[in-house]
Amino acid sequence: MSSVGGIDRAPSRSLVHCAMLFSAFLVSTSFTVGKAITPTLDPVVLTLLRFLLATGMFTPYVHHAFGLSFPGWRSVGRYSLISGALVGFFWLMFLSLRITQPLNTGVIFTTVPGISGVFSWFLVKEKLGKPRIFALILAMTGALWVIFEGNLSRLLALQLNHGDLLFFSGCLLMALYMPLVKLFHRGEPMAVMTLWILVTGTVWLLLFSLHRFPAVSWATIPSSTWLGIAYLALFTTIITFFISQWATLHLGPTRVMAYSYLYPPLLVLIEWGLHRHFPPPSTLIGILIILPAMVLVQQGNADRKS
Repeated sequence: MSSVGGIDRAPSRSLVHCAMLFSAFLVSTSFTVGKAITPTLDPVVLTLLRFLLATGMFTPYVHHAFGLSFPGWRSVGRYSLISGALVGFFWLMFLSLRITQPLNTGVIFTTVPGISGVFSWFLVKEKLGKPRIFALILAMTGALWVIFEGNLSRLLALQLNHGDLLFFSGCLLMALYMPLVKLFHRGEPMAVMTLWILVTGTVWLLLFSLHRFPAVSWATIPSSTWLGIAYLALFTTIITFFISQWATLHLGPTRVMAYSYLYPPLLVLIEWGLHRHFPPPSTLIGILIILPAMVLVQQGNADRKS
């Protein structure tokens, strides 16, 4: 059991799954919001502002609920390893969204559970089992179908655009995130762990972006960009970090990451709601291939470590 909100008790599985459904919807919106604001700001600076704002928003809650104290350099090292993977993912995501489309990134992200499952097997000894392995293969098939629009010749020629390749590189880092959370959790409240991941992530980003500040025209950044950053900081950073890290302790890394299989259909609904744009039939076929993987990967016995 873990301490969540200061209460030591194991939540019901249905509650954890409902929380992950909500988190999946929020994450799905981040691709669309990110696509809208990335042309107006350097991706590294954008990610830094997102982390800074999220840290500022979350600190008062943690201070009130648990108090704030330095966790020690060993713990800072643990949190820095986790946040390093996260920062690399977000930077590559914003960079890729300047080139590729939100749906492409949402679909490519479905490769993360499979890669994360391999990492989890090595790092936290989480067993995949036949249903999960089949689900991961199914999801990968659907993802490839969408990316290459059902065109076998394009698949054989590996015609990925530069943005897709950048985002896939980020997905390799994201696949490490959940296994690292489970590996490095030492029983501290999840809110405390979330805050220190945000803090160390902000430090990483400061090191990468300070030299870029003079080139940023702060006065010309539109208000819509600031609103987008605020949305990403609160809803798709603080809330989703907290939910996913908490859920990882009860479902295991692979089951939590499997919720990314819902991103493509959710992105289709979001894009339709915003722009009345519906994807071509080839894309829908790929999404229909991906969806059963979400159910299959949840099958089998619960992770004994969770």
